[in-house]
Amino acid sequence: MTFSDTAQISTLTYERHFLSHDVRHIAGVDEVGRGALAGPLMAAAVVLPSLEEIGRDATFWNAVRDSKTITMKRRGELAKGIMERACDWSIAAVPPEELDSLGVGPANRIAMERAVYGLSDEPGLLLIDAMTLDCDTPQVGIIDGDALCLSIAAASIIAKVARDTIMMEHDPEWPVFGFAKHKGYGVKTHLLALSEHGPCPIHRRSFAPVRLAEERLRVRPRQ
Repeated sequence: MTFSDTAQISTLTYERHFLSHDVRHIAGVDEVGRGALAGPLMAAAVVLPSLEEIGRDATFWNAVRDSKTITMKRRGELAKGIMERACDWSIAAVPPEELDSLGVGPANRIAMERAVYGLSDEPGLLLIDAMTLDCDTPQVGIIDGDALCLSIAAASIIAKVARDTIMMEHDPEWPVFGFAKHKGYGVKTHLLALSEHGPCPIHRRSFAPVRLAEERLRVRPRQ
């Protein structure tokens, strides 16, 4: 089933509802990097601490929200705090070459499933951003879940920070692309570098701008 509730902003509404029905070990799941032209697609799963612990640490948890709305520095601080406080968490990736083989849709699901399977204990319920997975665990897809559900927002933050870190680590290997700035997304400077230099090993060949840049470079006359 899928919920849509635009009135709530990164609250515990969903967690409270299912906890009141005796569901335990609820994991929020989200992915990042689906639309990037380079680098891995990553996902995270987070099981929050108890409601009592969250209440005692409300200042911290009130700052956790959709990773896209938070500055890079603040995301890093929150990711560290989430991993220190969470009952359980896991991060998983699908590298570019595997994504090219699978297709982005299946890769998206596989990254999330790997994150779920990486948890220390099997969750009793998955709260997932905008989709459901091909697994037996009970699950709920929440439209705009990273903005509405605290568990999913927490997962979005640690996945985003993990992926950004990987892309910044790749920047010195291929400095012409500027991965540290745009993290592999298709901004103008990235597309211009692709056109001039062609793709590097971490580009996604199945994505049209990368494939076309590679084809153009292959047929470009020698100077």
